[in-house]
Amino acid sequence: MKILDIKSKDFYKTLDCIAKGQTTAGNIASIVNSVIDDVRTNGDKAVEKLTAKFDGVNLKAEDFKVSKQEFKKALSVVSSADKKMMREAIKCVKFFNAKSKPKNWKAKNPHGAIVGETFSPIERVGLYIPGGQAPLVSTVVMTATLAKIAGCKEICVCTPPAKDGSVNAHILAVLSLLGIEEVYKVGGAQAIAAMGVGTETIKRVDKLFGPGNAFVIEAKRALFGEVGVDLLPGPSEVLIVADSSANAEYVAADLLSQAEHGSGKEKIYLVSTSKALIKNVEKHLIKLSSKLSRAEKLMKIIDEACFVVCVPNMNVAVEVANFIAPEHMELQIENADKWANKFTTAGAVLIGSTTPTVLGDFTAGPSHTLPTNRTGRFSGGLQVVDFMRRSSYVKYDKSSLKKAEGVVEAFARMESLDAHGNSLSIRLK
Repeated sequence: MKILDIKSKDFYKTLDCIAKGQTTAGNIASIVNSVIDDVRTNGDKAVEKLTAKFDGVNLKAEDFKVSKQEFKKALSVVSSADKKMMREAIKCVKFFNAKSKPKNWKAKNPHGAIVGETFSPIERVGLYIPGGQAPLVSTVVMTATLAKIAGCKEICVCTPPAKDGSVNAHILAVLSLLGIEEVYKVGGAQAIAAMGVGTETIKRVDKLFGPGNAFVIEAKRALFGEVGVDLLPGPSEVLIVADSSANAEYVAADLLSQAEHGSGKEKIYLVSTSKALIKNVEKHLIKLSSKLSRAEKLMKIIDEACFVVCVPNMNVAVEVANFIAPEHMELQIENADKWANKFTTAGAVLIGSTTPTVLGDFTAGPSHTLPTNRTGRFSGGLQVVDFMRRSSYVKYDKSSLKKAEGVVEAFARMESLDAHGNSLSIRLK
């Protein structure tokens, strides 16, 4: 673990560089732009070529879409126990996110006019579900469930194919349980490009959702404005605030769990008021990792990307944590409930020693698509409203129009926009 000296004059500058991470490498941006241009120009043919090049899978356009038979096979392969757990996770995510679904409203403003807001589902959304060594089955639950609650009519999913051209059975099973049938065996930047600009087979979407590697995120960044995007999440982050009361074994286990995400660029933080706890955690990291399947890889990430700050008191811990604005933050401290509201920039705050981050990853309720790279300073995690459009509602009659006349006349004069003012006054003649 790397110990950062909070007394250093460059402490926050160093922390800023660590937390923001590296900007997109020029070669990644160049590759992604060429992929998008290729898909825009050549459609399905480009996707076929790029899938062969990057995934090593030769698929024809007519085979992109997952068939009913493939869904049926996946459901038969996945155990009943796993499907039961999928349903339970969906139930928890539905419970949480149904409460945050925005409601239409109308009221009279000070002029007596009727004003309000209306929320409508985005017509067609595209979800990217990472596959590979860690097929993110939970990401289906954490995105598709929200799209369903919002009422999106068309939900298009892209996920990378395996070498044999198949799609992970668990991913297909949970998609099937959610009633989603439009799924394509396309991954990487070419999947984002296909959903973002459209091809002969994959119809263009209105907004893109989902995590991915550096190429996927750069493709979302490049297409933003032409199509909507949810977030630009980077590698996984966790920050654990722990005092002398914390269980060092629990802390170590949680640090290792977030190191397991697989990109090799995860960011892991431990902020503690106890030097003794920090030493204890280090011992448990070595002990626990030796029993895990990816021990060497996990400890490499801990060695390179686990940053430790020993703080004099909890107020300083709050200051450091709020500066980092981590994706996930655990409070393994005394009186965690008392301190929780002081931590205001984390994507998710997990309170107490019995609330590990993995609950937020898989089942607690809030979406695990959260801001990273310090963007929690101005952004929150994925929610139902992100799958909806908001329109304001305004209705004036002659009486309320008369009350607004003075304001309109004054602002039209101040801004030298007499046609603006005339558009109201002409109605009152």
